[in-house]
Formats: sequence, C-alpha cells, structure tokens
Amino acid sequence: MIKVLVVDDSALMRKKVREMLESDPDIEVVGTARDGQDGVTKARALKPDVITMDINMPVMDGMTALCIVLEERICPVIMLSSLTQEGAVTTFEAMELGAFDYVAKPGGTVSVNIDEVRDDLLQKVKAASGTEVKKLRRRALKPQKVKLTVEQDEEPPLELDDYPAVCIGISTGGPKTIFDVLPELEKNFPAALFMVQHMPPTFTATYARRLNEYCKIHVKEAEAGEEIRPGVCYLGKGGFHMTLYRKPGGKIIIRLTKKPEHHFIPSVDVMMDSVRNCFGAKTVGVLMTGMGDDGANSMVKIRQDGGYTIAESEESCIVFGMPKEAIDRGGADVVLPSGRIAWELNRVVKKGW
Repeated sequence: MIKVLVVDDSALMRKKVREMLESDPDIEVVGTARDGQDGVTKARALKPDVITMDINMPVMDGMTALCIVLEERICPVIMLSSLTQEGAVTTFEAMELGAFDYVAKPGGTVSVNIDEVRDDLLQKVKAASGTEVKKLRRRALKPQKVKLTVEQDEEPPLELDDYPAVCIGISTGGPKTIFDVLPELEKNFPAALFMVQHMPPTFTATYARRLNEYCKIHVKEAEAGEEIRPGVCYLGKGGFHMTLYRKPGGKIIIRLTKKPEHHFIPSVDVMMDSVRNCFGAKTVGVLMTGMGDDGANSMVKIRQDGGYTIAESEESCIVFGMPKEAIDRGGADVVLPSGRIAWELNRVVKKGW
C-alpha cells in the first residue's frame, strides 16, 4: 500500500482528494491536514510515502511546508496548484525547490470538478512513491542573462544556412531536470531546438519565459507561422502539437495543430517525427525523465535515419519511464545523466557524430 498524507485548507478539497486516492486499492490515505504546519507535524508522525500539498494555505503555506519536508527527507511531495498564470509561476518555483510534480486543479483553489484530474493524480502518486527524496533536491538557480535596458535590442539571430535540429522530449520531473541542460548550452548554440514538456495550455507561456531567464540561448513558446532559426529553443504550446513545414523556398515554419489525436497534446512523438522529416540525418533526439513511452518510437526512427539520440540515464531520472522505453527499443546512441547531456549537445552540434 502507498501511504498518502493530504494537506489542504479546504475541507471539501481534503474530502475530494481523499476519495480520488482511495478509489485505487493500492493507495491508503493515512491522514489529512488543514495547513502547512499541521501537514509537517503529521508528516513527521505518520511517515507517509507521498504528500499532496496545496499551495495557498493559512498559518504555513505549501511552499514553506515543502521545504521542511524535503529538508528532513520525509517523502516526495506533489503540489496541487491552480490553472492560472499566478498558479503557474508558484508551481514552477515549487518544482525548482524539489517538488516531485504537480496536479493543476481545473476549477481553481477550491475545485468542485477536481475529479477530472483523478487519473493524473493517481499516476503521479504511484510514480512518486518510488522516488528518493535526495533526487528531488537541487542547487539554487540564478538567472544567466543580463537584463537589457530599454535602449538595448535583443542580439541579432545567428545567420546559418545549414544547421542541425535538436528535439527534446520530457515529462514528469521535467520542470526541474531541464535546468541541468538548457542553461548549460552555449550562447551561440548552432542548432534549432524544439522541446515538448507535457503541460497544461495555461502553463507553457509562463514556463518558456521562466526558462528564458536562466538560459544563455533564447527560449520561447512556439507560435504558429513563425520561421525557425538556430540558437532558439521553441517550447511546444500546451493544447497543440508542434510540427514543422518546409516551404518551397527552403524556409521552415512552425505549425500548431490538434491533430492527430494523442494521449498527450503536445506529443513528443508527433514533434520528433516532424523535426526528423524536415532535418533528416541532421536531427538529434533527446528523451528525458517522464512516465510512459511518448517519444520512444521516434527516437528509434531518428537513429535509423542517421541522426543521433541521447537518453537520460536512470541515475538522474526522476521517473525512468520514457528514456527506458527508448533504450529498450534500441533508440539510444548514448545514455547519460542529465548533468552530462548539455556537454554532449554542445559537442555533437559542432563536430557531428
């Protein structure tokens, strides 16, 4: 049995979350708490396997409680956040502090329709229960970029006629783990980058802006119809697949579509297949932490077409699901911990493979 502690200041939310969790025979709710302070006290006494933590609570908020739980290495924490821009910012802060993952309440802080996220919550609780707390803690982050004054313009784009593409797929544990990679890429990275992180539509724009603050390269949410250029990382927009189209003159533009139907939108497989169709053997595929197998088949295809593929190793993965599937299917040229992936990317886009 997976023992879970539910922390939320709303009695309705405590009741709803408990019902959802206990609908699974493998999960037992061993206690509930009405605020962060109550949650920390009960976590110390009950020693749960996982905690679900609301963010906005009186007495002690969820962020403070999260820090204490992780400092004492009690267990992984899943944050329950709201689907708002403010909720997104706080959620990413929690992830950077060491939260295992988050589940976004579809109706706000007190969500009467929270049953919609039942499957997502159960899946993440089960994944979190087997994770070591020491994997979730990371170094403090500092923005890499120097803030521009009003008079300064952004640096001009790289002028390259021929360049490779790097496509990154990442999911559970990704908002934290990706900081081991993107901020370490060189300033004039001579490749176009495309990244899909499984995330709600209201979160991706905020996530892209946050990543951009910490990276030397430019990171932005993908826009339909924009022409791609090297040195930029395009983050797939939530609720849309990110695909590429090569125009008759050779220019490549981004297309956003809701087709084909897929469990994940955006999908790593759909994005990687499209990048491979445009760049062929000049495609580098990277598959990192996440549940399931999205992207595994596309990694195989990239490798078969002469591209290069990197899978994150189990030692650094928060959830060794997606990269394991790629490895097992023969879709990985190399297997590396997250802290070595940027070094490898900086090398292969310059020297080839």
